[in-house]
Amino acid sequence: MSENANSRASKSVRLLTLSAMFIAAITLSTAYLFHIPISSNGSYIHLGDTFIYLAACFLPMPYAVIVASVGGGLADFISGATLWIIPTMIIKPLHAVCFTTKGKLLCKRNVIALFICGITSIGGYYIAESILYGSWILPLATIWSGFVQSGGSGLFFVVIAAALDKMGIRDKIKL
Repeated sequence: MSENANSRASKSVRLLTLSAMFIAAITLSTAYLFHIPISSNGSYIHLGDTFIYLAACFLPMPYAVIVASVGGGLADFISGATLWIIPTMIIKPLHAVCFTTKGKLLCKRNVIALFICGITSIGGYYIAESILYGSWILPLATIWSGFVQSGGSGLFFVVIAAALDKMGIRDKIKL
């Protein structure tokens, strides 16, 4: 095998490994770790979105979108929220397209992305809940939980991204 082919194969293995690790982190942190129910519609606080944001900062777009979709969908599946699998697999990948993989993790674009993700998540789940329950009024009662979830995930992302930037992690992961 030529050195160029070896390099491409090595990069593919790193991308697939990192993608699998992010899928596992998203799934477990959404379904089990810090899974705190907060409203009557079944919504809960979790750290899964934080890992979606991090994956979007490290992985190229197609990988980040797939990781967000699969990780979020698997979390809904294993936690028994099967009604939400399809909406989640549509909404979560939209988060990944907001972030950049260039420069520091905690940059202006990625901070702005947190607000866009909050709007996308709150709006997306409001629409999904309205369609699933047949009412555009009832979901308004629990929309506050989306603000709590998005804000918490954004805050954790800022803290973790700042720490990873300080450690120079992007330079250590060669993708």
